[in-house]
Amino acid sequence: MRALETIVRRLESGDVPLDESISLYAQGEELRKRCAERLQAAEARIAKLTVDANGAVIGAQPFGAD
Repeated sequence: MRALETIVRRLESGDVPLDESISLYAQGEELRKRCAERLQAAEARIAKLTVDANGAVIGAQPFGAD
């Protein structure tokens, strides 16, 4: 994530030549994909627990399911 933030700052500065900007953009896109995959994997491991009126766990759903 830190590397992606560095790339974004460099691109936003406007001081990077076009060829380097294209290369940085490609690197940033790869890093963004890896971050998205890691987030998706983490969300898949998180379960939303359902409890009854007594506080007993009665089921679990995947993260984000309602």
